[in-house]
Amino acid sequence: MDYRTDVRRIKALADENRLAIMLALQHGEKCACLLLEELKISQPTLSHHMRLLRDSGLVYGRKEGKWMHYSISPEGTKSFRAMIRSYARCDCEEDATGTCPYKAEDE
Repeated sequence: MDYRTDVRRIKALADENRLAIMLALQHGEKCACLLLEELKISQPTLSHHMRLLRDSGLVYGRKEGKWMHYSISPEGTKSFRAMIRSYARCDCEEDATGTCPYKAEDE
């Protein structure tokens, strides 16, 4: 397990602007010009957020003319979900009896 890489990937989503970007890209590729309008942020701010999302592997970027076009990386999101599952699971979830010795009585 590479904790440093995992932390970088988790931090990529730990910002309201980056979460808004991910939601904006859910329906397909978008030009940076559209993201700027939708999010009402400056171009340097968008570039910063997109660099973090691209470095995390969650987003692709491609240049067309003078504009960048961004889309969600299916491989990156699949890998991210697998990483989160590796941290956010309980051994009893796979228990055939369905009982969990770690679960509190009042849950």
